[in-house]
Amino acid sequence: MKILLLADEPVPALWEHLDRRRLEGIDLVLSCGDLPAAYLSFLTCFTHAPILYVHGNHDGKYEKEPPEGCICIEDRIYVHDGIRILGLGGSMRYNRGPHQYTDRQMRMRALRMSLSLLRHRGFDILLTHSPALGVGDDTDRAHTGFAAFLRLMDRYHPRAMVHGHVHASYRYDFKRVRDYHGTQVINAFGSYVLEIEDKKKK
Repeated sequence: MKILLLADEPVPALWEHLDRRRLEGIDLVLSCGDLPAAYLSFLTCFTHAPILYVHGNHDGKYEKEPPEGCICIEDRIYVHDGIRILGLGGSMRYNRGPHQYTDRQMRMRALRMSLSLLRHRGFDILLTHSPALGVGDDTDRAHTGFAAFLRLMDRYHPRAMVHGHVHASYRYDFKRVRDYHGTQVINAFGSYVLEIEDKKKK
């Protein structure tokens, strides 16, 4: 399965010249947040793949004008061709803006997913906006990662965690892909293509 990951900044190459071939072969699109709703809606014209999203800390406008044709998976598990995607958007609380949480609040969101996680027997991809604590996050309050995500990965050992929030320009040592005890952790800033084995083909 070929999955297009998006976060934080639109990538003109995906839509300029109205060339559908740029999204050929993409089976699923995952947005990690902080992208214009119109950008995600526009991409639905170029692919038949589902576009799933969670909220970033700058996505307050989604409340009135969500991305058309896209699917919000906040606090739920979405299954596509056997791949289970758990969505938990938002950032660490640093002011009174929307989609911000303390680590305790994020932990409670994850706990409320317990029955769904039991029913689905875990998940394969954790889709978030913020990173996990100490795994690609930054030192300022707004870009500190969530310890709650570490607990989820430690317990369920997903194939991948996909996040945004920390831009490539924020760190001199920006790293796109990391490993956390066997889970591939990917910063989707801009765009990135993740290929994983389709469960139905195993």
